This record gives sequence, C-alpha cells and structure tokens, in this order.
Amino acid sequence: MSRRRILIWGLPAVIYALFFVWYTDLGGPLSDAEIEMYLDRMETIGFNAAQRDRIRVFMETDTGRQFLMVNAIDFAENPPDVPGAEPGESAQELIGRYMEHMYRELFLRASHPVVVGDAAFVAIDLVGVEELDSAERWDSGAMFRYRSRRTFFEIVTNPETMGRHEFKVAALDKTIAYPIETQMNLGDPRLLLGLLLLAGAALADLFSTPRRLLSSTAD
Repeated sequence: MSRRRILIWGLPAVIYALFFVWYTDLGGPLSDAEIEMYLDRMETIGFNAAQRDRIRVFMETDTGRQFLMVNAIDFAENPPDVPGAEPGESAQELIGRYMEHMYRELFLRASHPVVVGDAAFVAIDLVGVEELDSAERWDSGAMFRYRSRRTFFEIVTNPETMGRHEFKVAALDKTIAYPIETQMNLGDPRLLLGLLLLAGAALADLFSTPRRLLSSTAD
C-alpha cells in the first residue's frame, strides 16, 4: 500500500479513534468508592437523605453506558425574582442563565442536547393521569445526552452547577425528567462520523487513483 493510501485511510481512522475515546466512557459502571464519593458530595451541597437514597439506586444499577435525559417542561408565567438575576426576568431568561453554565459543563464532558423544541399542542394521549389537569399542558421538551452516569454525577455534584440551580427552579412551573438507555439511536454521532469518514476516505482513495491504473483494471 502506498504512503498516499495509508494517509487517506489512516488519518480518518485516527480521527475516529480519538473521537470515540473522548465520546465514550470506557470506565465501566460506577464503583462502590465512586458511589460513596458522589453521595458525599451531594450531602455537602444540600441533597437530603431521601434524595440520596433514591439516587443511590440509580448509581448502583449503572451499566456504564450513555443515556438520554428526557425532559417535559412547563415554564412559570410569573417567575419570582432570583438573586443574581435582574428583577422581572422571564422564565426563558432565567433558564438561559442556568443553561449558559450547563452547556459548558455538558460539552466539556462529551454530553449535549439531542432534541430541543416547543410544544406544538397539549398532550394528545394521557393514560393513568387523566385526572391530573397539570399533566396535559407543557411548553417545551428536550432530550440531553450524557456520556455516562459518571459524567452526569460529575456535573450534578459540581458546586457551581448547584449555585445556578435556583434559576432553573424559579423558571419552571413543573417539569418531569427521567433517563432512558437507548436500544436504537440512528443519530449517534459515533455512527454518523464513522460513516462520513468512511465515505470521505473511499472518495479520496477513488479520485487519487491514477487514471491509467483504472484503465488497466477495466481492460
């Protein structure tokens, strides 16, 4: 194989390997020591015993895989004033203050929004919660990808994150957030990048092949 072809195929392989290692948590499930460390941090920043016991189950059932946090969001119409924000700020402005920090924490740890959008209508299908009027109306929805539960708890237990959590609480009338582990995700950047690099390398290899070699092959 010529040096040119080694470069054409080798460079995309290196790029993909570097991205894969950064984007994927290769540390496996949380260890007992890590669980206790994160729970201690949570106690320090104000999580009560009931909250920590509930979260412990999520930690102890860790698979080491990525997950998506699904969020249904209903903004407060008249949010209260919050220290650190201007008086009278809207819910969207308050959540913006919260997210300007969160985006940085997310992207640094290979985590990011997957879907964000406004509700197009009230809930169309309600089962088991029909009697709850509040279950019908939502303003927006979002899904965020976390590299792993380890990454999630690194963000959650960051004191600076909790310091801005007041903006989020004030901005919301109600919210539901729960994690899912994907069984199928055709939008996984590892798949998309792999296909893109493979296609790019194949095209580069094709167009870099001398015409006389192609002609002789055809003959």
